[in-house]
Amino acid sequence: MKIRTLLAVALLVSFSGTVYAELQNVEVGGGIRIRGDYFRFDSLGNQSFIEQRTRLHVKADFTNDVSAFIELDSYGNWGDDFRSWYLCGNDFPARRANEVQLYQSYINVKNLWGTPLALRVGRQEIALGNQFLVGVNDSSSLFKGLSFDAARLTFATDEVKIDAIASKLAESFQNFGKGDVDFYTVYGSYIGLDDIVFDAYWMYVRDDQGKIVSLANGKSLGQHTAGLRGAGRLGNFDFNAEGSYQFGRVKGVENPWYNVIDRTADVKYNTFAANSEVGYTFDISWQPRPFARFTYLGGGKPDNSFWTNNRTMPFDRLFSNIKYSEFLDGYTANNGKLSNVFVYGLGVQLRPTECVSLRLFGSYIRADKKLCSQIRDSKDVGWELGLTGDYHYSDDLVFRAGYSHFFGKAGLETPPIRWSGLIPWQASRKDGYDYVFGETEISF
Repeated sequence: MKIRTLLAVALLVSFSGTVYAELQNVEVGGGIRIRGDYFRFDSLGNQSFIEQRTRLHVKADFTNDVSAFIELDSYGNWGDDFRSWYLCGNDFPARRANEVQLYQSYINVKNLWGTPLALRVGRQEIALGNQFLVGVNDSSSLFKGLSFDAARLTFATDEVKIDAIASKLAESFQNFGKGDVDFYTVYGSYIGLDDIVFDAYWMYVRDDQGKIVSLANGKSLGQHTAGLRGAGRLGNFDFNAEGSYQFGRVKGVENPWYNVIDRTADVKYNTFAANSEVGYTFDISWQPRPFARFTYLGGGKPDNSFWTNNRTMPFDRLFSNIKYSEFLDGYTANNGKLSNVFVYGLGVQLRPTECVSLRLFGSYIRADKKLCSQIRDSKDVGWELGLTGDYHYSDDLVFRAGYSHFFGKAGLETPPIRWSGLIPWQASRKDGYDYVFGETEISF
C-alpha cells in the first residue's frame, strides 16, 4: 500500500469516533509589521518600497482538549491599493492588490483517547528545528509568511517529541495523488536533557507535475532529505549543528536528440549540506555574545558533457526561513534560495540596555561548483557586512533598523548560486550592494 493511501486511512480512523465539545474560551490576537526597504544593486539598479503585513486571529478552546484556530493576513506594499487618482479627483474601488487571505485555519485535538497524541488538521504554519529546511518565511525583508495545508500527528512526552506531517502543495483533482505535489516529513526530537535537543528527520517531496525549475522536460520528482541536528546551551556556550543528505531522482529529463544510446538523462539528488553556529555569552556589561557560523550547501555535479544532460542536482533548502545574504538569498522570487555555496560568518551581539539589542555580523560566500569545469573563473562570490538593532519600546511594540553592504567578487558572474544553485547571479564582478531598512512591529 502506498504511503499516501496509508495516511488517508489513518485520517479516516482518527475521525471515526464522535467527539462532543463545548466552547469554553475565545481569544483574539494579531499583529502589524511595517518595514521600509532600500536596495542599491549597482549594475542591477536600485529598488525601494514599504511593505506591510497585517494579521488577525481567533482561537476557540473547547472541552476535551479541542481547539480551533483561524488567522487572516494581508501582505502588500504601500501604494499598491490606493483608491483615488489625485490629478482628476476620481475615486475607485480597491484594486485588490493585497487581498485578505486565509493564512491559517485548523482544528487541534490534544491527548487523543488519553494518550500523548495530538492531531492538527488544516492550513497551518510549520516550523521545524531552527527552520533550516522548513519555516514560516518571516526572518527578513519580504516577510510574506508561509503556511501548509496539512495533517500533523504529534506524539509528545517529557523526553520525546515526534511529528508525522502530510501536506498538499498542489492539487490536480485527478485520481488520489495523481498529478499532485505532496510533502511528507517525520521529525523526531529528544528533549530529555536540560537546554539541549537532538533531532532526526526524514522529508519527502513527491512532484507528479514536473514543476522542476530549469528542467522543463522533467516529468516527475521524488526527493528525500534525511538529517540530524543538535542544539542547546552548555553554561555560557550555545550551539547549533545540523547535517543533511538529499537523495532522489528527477524522471523524464531527455538527453539531446543525437544521443541514440539513451534518450533519458540521469538526473538525481545525491548532495550534502551542513549548517552550524556556536556562540559564547559573557556575564559582563552589555552581555557580549561573539559567534561563528559555517554553512555548506552542496552544488551537486553539473553536466559537463555535450552528449548528455546527466547531472547531480545542488542541495535544495526546501522551505528554509534562514537568509545567508540580504541580497543574494531569496530577495525576490527570481532569485530563489541560495545554494551551491560555502558561507563563513563571524559576529557579535550586544545588549546595551534591557530594551536595546545590537548585532554586528560579517560573512564570506564562496561557490562550491562552477557552471562547468571548462570555465576558468573565480568561485569567490563576495563579502557581506551588516549592523542591525532592536529597540523594545514596550512588551508589544518593537522598532528595528539595519544596514548591510556587499562587496562583490568575480563569482557574481558565472557560478550557479541562485534558484537553489541552478543558475548564476549574472552581475558584474565589481558590484557593491547596499541595503537599509527601518521597521516597526506590534503584536497583541
